[in-house]
Amino acid sequence: MRETRTPLIGSLNSNGKETRRAHKSRSWFKYFQYEEGRDSTTDARNVLLVVATLIAAVAFQSGVNPPGGVWQDDSNGHVPGRAIYASQIQAYYVFLISNTVALSASILVIISLTYRFPFQFEIMMATISMLVTYGAAIFAVTPFESIQFWYVLLAAALPFVLRGLIHGFYRFSVYIMFGNNVGGHDNDDV
Repeated sequence: MRETRTPLIGSLNSNGKETRRAHKSRSWFKYFQYEEGRDSTTDARNVLLVVATLIAAVAFQSGVNPPGGVWQDDSNGHVPGRAIYASQIQAYYVFLISNTVALSASILVIISLTYRFPFQFEIMMATISMLVTYGAAIFAVTPFESIQFWYVLLAAALPFVLRGLIHGFYRFSVYIMFGNNVGGHDNDDV
């Protein structure tokens, strides 16, 4: 039988010295979840920016340099510079669509979290340029006969469209329930 111990949680008292008190055991998963009274919104925004940036970097890199690499020669009817993985059409579709949704969603999070920041226009231009560069790169390495590019464009638009629909639904439901002006201010910060 395993021995379970109550972990000690450290905190600072009024003198600045660390005190340790017993704390009821809870899972590490529950401990690291966002808790409204405990965690600041600034810390939550910073964590989300880091996570979204990492996802964007990984998704961008895997789109520009697809798994398996690209053909280096033109033997056996291959075109140099085209993705080797694209020869498996269904698997490549799944990869390309999922990767594009991941990149687009992370870009949406970055743009949303940096709204009204200094240099916000420059951040938006850089992220949009990154999406265009990603599109140009996947179009360059993907054989035309193996993919319908409309699917990729729809995948890129999906997070933005869904966020717009959610925002519109929320605003519409608030308008229906409370009228045009709720609590004396407009509901622009959804």
